[in-house]
Amino acid sequence: MTTTKNPLSDGWTIIVKRECATCVMVVPVIARLVKDLPNLTVYTQDDPTFPEGISAVNDLDLCASWHADIDTVPSLIFRANGVETKRTIGWVRKDWRELTGIADLGSELPEFRPGCGSMSVDPDIVDKLRVLYDGAILHSRQIEIASAEDEFEAMFSRGYTDGLPVVPPTPDRVMRMLSGTTRDPQEVVAIAPPDLVQLTVEKIAINAVMAGCLPEYLPWVIAAIEAVCTDEYNMHGVLATTMPVGPVIICNGPGTRAIGMNSGVNVLGQGNRANLTIGRAVQLTIRNVGGGRPGEVDRAAHGHPGKLSFCFAEDEISSPFTSLAVARGFDASQNTVTVFTGEGPRCVVDQLAREPDQLAQTFAACLRTVHHPKLPFAFDAVLVISPEHARVFAQANWDRERVLKEIHDRLQLPGIEIVRGAGGMAEGVQEAFKDATLPKFRPGGLLLVHSGGPAGLFSTIIGGWVSGATGSDPVTKLVSR
Repeated sequence: MTTTKNPLSDGWTIIVKRECATCVMVVPVIARLVKDLPNLTVYTQDDPTFPEGISAVNDLDLCASWHADIDTVPSLIFRANGVETKRTIGWVRKDWRELTGIADLGSELPEFRPGCGSMSVDPDIVDKLRVLYDGAILHSRQIEIASAEDEFEAMFSRGYTDGLPVVPPTPDRVMRMLSGTTRDPQEVVAIAPPDLVQLTVEKIAINAVMAGCLPEYLPWVIAAIEAVCTDEYNMHGVLATTMPVGPVIICNGPGTRAIGMNSGVNVLGQGNRANLTIGRAVQLTIRNVGGGRPGEVDRAAHGHPGKLSFCFAEDEISSPFTSLAVARGFDASQNTVTVFTGEGPRCVVDQLAREPDQLAQTFAACLRTVHHPKLPFAFDAVLVISPEHARVFAQANWDRERVLKEIHDRLQLPGIEIVRGAGGMAEGVQEAFKDATLPKFRPGGLLLVHSGGPAGLFSTIIGGWVSGATGSDPVTKLVSR
């Protein structure tokens, strides 16, 4: 696959098509310019005989239009030293006169007529043009599928799926996905565990196609990949553990609303394309490029459904708290992803608490059970507070820090209650800690996120994996296009 060079040369260029009424109207002007302007080339997109009586270059393959980035015809362009310096689109008599320096140009025509869409931006063919003229930027190996073979079944048989059908990543789909970012397709974003393979933007885009992403989701996928492939997050360890955990991706910033992410009703469930496909793209990338497949490096004893995709947005607009991203040192205007290693969500029910102390007590009691009520300090957690529960705290003027402090204070565990054998349970801390008081979570180990539907006195706990240097730390990355 080779990229065709830009055929436009220095001087004047006009690009037209017959089916455009404005192009037909300006034929007399074009005829005048052919006589008065040196080095004028006329390209026609759809009919080699148009404009009549004027020698035009056939642009039926839209090569000139594509490389000139034409979105509207007619377009009049001037280039010098290989660089475009002037352009006008449609018919605006004043602009054409100023551009050409011909004071009486188009006197017989109306002052203004809008142009028409260029054939090179036609949604039906633009993806094919991307592959035809820019496709050399794709370096990945292409898999040939026999004409009699079902392409979806072929993806299953070759082991490229997560157990659900994936979208075949054809070159035109990958090129369309890459339009969602300004980053070079061959830029290495990260080294993917467990096989320590270089993850390029192109490789991530391929898996984003397979996951069903739209191009505008790609920057979010890239940021999440950058985050999970850090030493702090420890994706290799997350894969290799026998605990039922995987990446949880929490998205913040105005961009979550721009791409239509869900932060409200059914926020952790099905039904939202952005939430589900962004998380799925991360998992597929680690699986297909990094080699993190179940039964191989992925050794989870049970796993959980969120290992297909676990991605959601925080409801920042109606939240009484600062957002998770702001709490982690970012600005509210920035788009971020925070990755956390988590198990499946569990529900917290409290429909009677009307005072913040009561609700904090409920949260503390439920949070104590994360992985085991007698195991302190080792595991982090995310508390996803619903709007109705958050309102209880807001009415008492408890901010994020107050809520977390009150819960933390209620999770100081007496050693005598959590040593091995206490309560008839073998699990617990060593006998040496029987006179100590230990916190359930390390400092900063409980994350708070405001999300969920406006009705329902329920919140959600997402238990974590082993925290710190021996396990995984939450990581937050900026999203950049």
